[in-house]
Amino acid sequence: MFVSRAYVPESLRPADRRHWPYTVPAVAEVVEHGVEFTRPVTFLVGDNGSGKSTLVEAIAEGFKLDARGGRAARVFGNADPTKTPLGEVLRLETTSRGAAMLAGPRLRKKGFFLRAETAFGMTEAFGGVPGYWEEDTSRLSHGEGFLAVFRAMFRDPGFYVMDEPESALSFTACLQLVALMHELGESGAQVVCATHSPILASTPGADIIEVGEHGLRRTTWADLELVDHWRRYLNNPEAYLRHLTGA
Repeated sequence: MFVSRAYVPESLRPADRRHWPYTVPAVAEVVEHGVEFTRPVTFLVGDNGSGKSTLVEAIAEGFKLDARGGRAARVFGNADPTKTPLGEVLRLETTSRGAAMLAGPRLRKKGFFLRAETAFGMTEAFGGVPGYWEEDTSRLSHGEGFLAVFRAMFRDPGFYVMDEPESALSFTACLQLVALMHELGESGAQVVCATHSPILASTPGADIIEVGEHGLRRTTWADLELVDHWRRYLNNPEAYLRHLTGA
């Protein structure tokens, strides 16, 4: 592993926390207590607005991965020097491997930040560019393009951050990503992923942190609220739909 903890030093904690993102319970908890990473693959699972994307974006910035999505200090020509509000104050406690990688030459840094919001543009812009992926992803479907990115950029022991990578993936493609993340964890890489997907969250051996109004809590896949809702819906869609459609 490369990162063991994300935290905000006491000297950097804002005195006024009445504004976003510090009003988000998950962010407020990280500011006060930090969050530890105990396994090679970690999932932050929660609903829209829960703060999971805010957290993973700041974590990516802490490892010097470009905030717009991409690799260490190089994407879209140059790195984005602008940080998010949380990224400005969040710090990472690294392992010896993580410290060595961050201190080493830029080209030897192994890491990638995939954001659903910018990934579509990246798949079209970097197909065939040396150091990225060989496929002309502009000619592929979004899902096929995402998988090409995964196969090319998530293959060496490094620090990989993903924000809702399932957005363009089918059921079977999500299963392929599960296999890849498991393989990365077994190979010495570290993955931190924000997701809505019960499929991705089922990756064997992963640490699952549920994000919501309660803040952060570690749980198991079977006890995730997300999994419970999907199970109930698939078993009986009408129980949900009648409240929405009146049918």
